[in-house]
Formats: sequence, C-alpha cells, structure tokens
Amino acid sequence: MKIYFAGPLFTPYERSFIDECAARLRAEGMEVFVPHEIPLPDPVTPAFIFDVDSAAVLGADAILALLDGPMVDDGTAVEIGIFWSAMRTDSSKKGIVGLVTDTRVIRDRKMIDGKGINLFVRGCIEDRGALVDNFDRAFEILKAWHEEK
Repeated sequence: MKIYFAGPLFTPYERSFIDECAARLRAEGMEVFVPHEIPLPDPVTPAFIFDVDSAAVLGADAILALLDGPMVDDGTAVEIGIFWSAMRTDSSKKGIVGLVTDTRVIRDRKMIDGKGINLFVRGCIEDRGALVDNFDRAFEILKAWHEEK
C-alpha cells in the first residue's frame, strides 16, 4: 500500500516526527511518500512542488495527514482535498487518517471544534477516514487497510 504522508515539514521537529512515523510504516511493508525526502532542484519552483506532490497524492492508496499546529497547514489541507476528490471516482483508494498530537487541539481528548482544525478539512477526513489523537491509532488503521485484500 502506498501512503502519502502530508503535514507541516518546516522545522526539524516536524520532519523528525514524520521520519519516525514513516520508518514504522515502512517496517510493516508499506510504501511511504514523504515530501521532504525528495531532492529539490535549484531553484525550487512552485510548479516542481505541485507536479511532484500532486502526482504522489494521486498515486497513493491512503493519506496520513499530520494536523498539528494552531491551524491545519495549508499545503496539507490541499493534499487532503485532492485525495478526497480522487477517492470519489477511485474505489481502490483506502482513506484518509488525520493525526492530531497537538495538546492545544486535543487537550480534552475530544478534539473540540474550533481548536485548530478547520471544519471543512475535518469533514473531508471524517467522510473518508478517521481523525485520531496518537500515532499508534493511525498505525492500526493504516495497517488494517494494508492487510485488506
């Protein structure tokens, strides 16, 4: 199964967490596309990023989207939307898992609306997947999809 790992990747901490999660998924035999792993041309252009990332989103079987931060990263939101749209016509696609580990959002473990997750983005995720508050739960869902025949 091919997973596109969406999320903010602008700090060493974000990239490190994504790298750790991707390694665990890969150890289970899943193929994981991580945007910050691709070699970038000099200069990097919006067209390059769009072409590479959109092709990877459309080629994925599932999306794992890290939603941490005071609001969902705009690139992550676009990736979720592109994948959601593709799922409407491609029944082979498994779904979207939104991962929220940010205590500002999950302080009471109910992921209350209005605390950083745009309701439209949340609707896309919950329409075709699940919103979870820890990587272990995301891993369980992705592993189950991976094991489906």
